[in-house]
Parts: sequence; C-alpha cells; structure tokens
Amino acid sequence: PNIGSDGVCRYLKVRLHSCCTLRSAALFITAKLQTMPYTPFMHEFEQLPETLPVFPLSDAVVMPGADLPLNIYEPRYLDMVAAALGSHHMFGMVQPDPTRHEEPEALFGTGCGGRITRYQETADGRIELVLTGLCRFNIREELPGPGDYRLVAPDWEPYRTDYELSRSNDFEHRDRLIQLLDSFFTATRMQTDWKQLLTIPADRLVNTLTTVLPLDPMEKQALLEAVTPQDRIDTLITALEIECHE
Repeated sequence: PNIGSDGVCRYLKVRLHSCCTLRSAALFITAKLQTMPYTPFMHEFEQLPETLPVFPLSDAVVMPGADLPLNIYEPRYLDMVAAALGSHHMFGMVQPDPTRHEEPEALFGTGCGGRITRYQETADGRIELVLTGLCRFNIREELPGPGDYRLVAPDWEPYRTDYELSRSNDFEHRDRLIQLLDSFFTATRMQTDWKQLLTIPADRLVNTLTTVLPLDPMEKQALLEAVTPQDRIDTLITALEIECHE
C-alpha cells in the first residue's frame, strides 16, 4: 500500500453484500485510512470543479477518505467515466430520492464527489473502478450535459470541513458504537480486524462504515448529510440500534 507522508496508513476490512457495485457476491473491501490529501493527485478544496457528472445509485454512498468499488456497464455511464478520465477524474455519487414518488428521476439534494483512483477495462466491455471520496456537496441545480449522463452544479462550501480530518479516536459514545458494531458484525457474519479498527480516528471510521456497511438507503443518506463527525457517529449509533433491534 501507499503510505502517506506522515507514515500513517490504517485499514478496515469488512464484507459487503452488494448487487449494485463490483460483484453480486460478497466482497472484501479494504478502505485506506489516512489524512487529507490521500495522494498528490487529489484536488485541493479550491480546485474542486464547478460542474460534476453524477452517478445515481441507491444503496451506494461514498464518503471522504473511503473507497467505493463500482462496476460500470451502461453506455451512458461508460461515457461519464470516459469524460471524467479526460478531465478532473471526478464524478459524484447521489442516491435517488424514493420519497418523491411523482418524480421518478428525482435525486437527494446531497451527494459526495470522488476521484477515480483505480481503473480497469474488461474484455466484455465493462469498467471496474474504485472511487475514493473527496468532499460532499449540495446540488445547486441540475444542468444540461454533453451526453446522456447527468450533470450538476455542486455547492462544496457547506462541507469544507471534509478537508479537515482529525487523528483522534476519542469521541462521545465510543463504547456504545463498538458494542453495536460487534452485534452487527456477528448478525451479518461480517469480518473485521478489531485491533486495527480500535485505532482508527473517529471521523475516518464513521466515513468508512457509512460507505461499506449494508444499511438502509435512508440511513446512509442521513449519515451522508450529518455535517460533523460527532453528528455522524450519533446517527450511525441510531441506525445500528435499529438494525440490531436494540
């Protein structure tokens, strides 16, 4: 693995059951955990683009610092990836909004932009890639795009703090979160390295768990929209209590 300039690199391994990302089988995902910037190729906050292609996908959320594997096969999204690779290497993940029944194409108002950090073409015409989350955004407006994929004007400013990540793993309700994770991992037969998990800074831990845990789409959206790390931790605890019936 590539170690950042500070020599810190943490990993969390979990099993993700997914029918919409890399494969329909259970996956082991390794999420690299270090401070911004993740590599010299990552954009500074002031360099984030004024327009952004978006990939609408339910159950799929990426958070700053976490890796999301994606399997791209629809022609319009193959075009989207090609356009991103030809410019800033970025696109956004936004979930469809199931509460707006009269608007089947409606999206939630908040998503997260990421950078394509790994990429592979397949013999059957697909693209397998990894999107590394950079910064969340609110959608100012949807714009006419150059192709069939969707394009938005993102407002990055409300989430500027995504570039100010902490090294601390000391946070309120930490013991309760660990207890619930233990119950959730046991119930879902997920695996993790507890020794490594307990050393991960709080903001990086909750961002990674938001990305990889098989939670309800509305729960993932609530986590995505929670601004501060402590807000996200409290929201994750509530979601896990619902999932674990505790």
